[in-house]
This record gives sequence, structure tokens and C-alpha cells, in this order.
Amino acid sequence: MQVVLLIIHLAIAIALVGVILLQRSEGGGLGMGGNAGGMMSARGAADLLTKATSFLAAGFLLTSLTLAILAGQGRESSSVLDETNIEAPQPETPTVPIPD
Repeated sequence: MQVVLLIIHLAIAIALVGVILLQRSEGGGLGMGGNAGGMMSARGAADLLTKATSFLAAGFLLTSLTLAILAGQGRESSSVLDETNIEAPQPETPTVPIPD
């Protein structure tokens, strides 16, 4: 289960990086909006990439939380102090010499 979820998580992460790089930045960046006469205008591409980014980000967050919950299952909650083996010093009884 964790392996399948981890593979999905990695695929979402790679897709998220790709979608973010395709978006047009202020300087133009790697944005490929298409021409205005084509089927998808620059504004339509921006809307599509924004929606894709939000869906991928939500999926990334969901898989991250699920993986964290699955990783924590089966562990007992314990304190660091419970794991130490420090014992309190035992007071020694004074030895009384036996009189001759």
C-alpha cells in the first residue's frame, strides 16, 4: 500500500514541477500559451494550467499526509525518559566495625 502511494506521490510531484514550469512568468519563462487563432488562447492555457496546478497541489498534499499517517502507524508512543536506563543512586548503608 505504501509503495503504491509513494509511486503516485512521486508521479504527482513530477507532474507538478512540469505544470509549474509551463506557466508563463513575468518574463515569459517556459510558457507556451499558443496563438490567439488556435483552439486554446493564451488566457485559456493560463486557466487550464492554474487549475491543473491547484489539483496537483491538492493531490500532493493529500498523498503527503496519507504517507505520514501510514508511516506513524504501529509505533507505540513513548517518552525519551522511558527509554533511558538511568537508575537512582542507592544510598549505601554505613558499615559499623565490630568491636574486638
